[in-house]
Amino acid sequence: MRKFGAHQSIEGGYTKALERISGIGGRCLQIFSTSPRGWNFAKIDDVEIAAFLTRKKELGIDPIYFHASYLINLADKGRIGSLSKLSLISELNISSKLHIKGTIVHLGSFKDYLIDDLHKDKPIENRYATLIKQIKEILEKTPNNTLFIVENAGNNKIGKDLDEIATVIKQVDDPRIRVCIDTCHLSSAGYDLSNPGKIDQFLETFDVMIGLERLEVIHFNDSRDPFNSGRDRHENIGVGTIGIQTFRLILNHPKLKHLPFIIETPGFDKNGPDKKNLDILKSLIA
Repeated sequence: MRKFGAHQSIEGGYTKALERISGIGGRCLQIFSTSPRGWNFAKIDDVEIAAFLTRKKELGIDPIYFHASYLINLADKGRIGSLSKLSLISELNISSKLHIKGTIVHLGSFKDYLIDDLHKDKPIENRYATLIKQIKEILEKTPNNTLFIVENAGNNKIGKDLDEIATVIKQVDDPRIRVCIDTCHLSSAGYDLSNPGKIDQFLETFDVMIGLERLEVIHFNDSRDPFNSGRDRHENIGVGTIGIQTFRLILNHPKLKHLPFIIETPGFDKNGPDKKNLDILKSLIA
């Protein structure tokens, strides 16, 4: 059975998000643990945990992922880096209690290091030092049954290409590190998946550099922007520049079809990921 889901609001509590995804025909889910635009760490009590686990089982929603705050920058050497680390430690501890698989993370930016490199001729490896240290500390302080899931990035952030993701994974060297690939971000970065041969080539490269066993989930988003544009604005499935045939090919690829596919689309009514987007995906199953 294919697993289609969407990012949903937690307004009214985590259990309400379960109701929302079930209501639009989804069977897996992505949520924020708290507001993604601030540093307010999530809190949850035993009553909420019990209610969530009960409703999760009743509705058959699984897997579920958190998406980390947009403010995260684990490569930052100051206050933002420290808050990013503490935020993810808090989030992964809650994940374990709620039987949520883990957190999908945009790692941040090398901005500070690029400035240092220009003036001090530091080797490029030094850019990763703070990032790797912070990820290792997060893993040390969180339950072993949770995953730290690196998402490929757009807009020239860390993880914009497989080389950067592979570097992070090799240096952290922990089985809890997984990968989320976003189709919009791949297109933005110049990865062409428009025919079976190109998909096979991409997956072969991914397997050699990272390992397909680390591919945890796919963010299925169309793109508002041209291929290889460096911009990563999401669009509804089949409306953007990626093309419906590409989604069909990815969805039915034998090495990918077992994965959860989660949409983060704007929605045809502009109110966020919706049933129409999920129904389009379901219609593409071979």
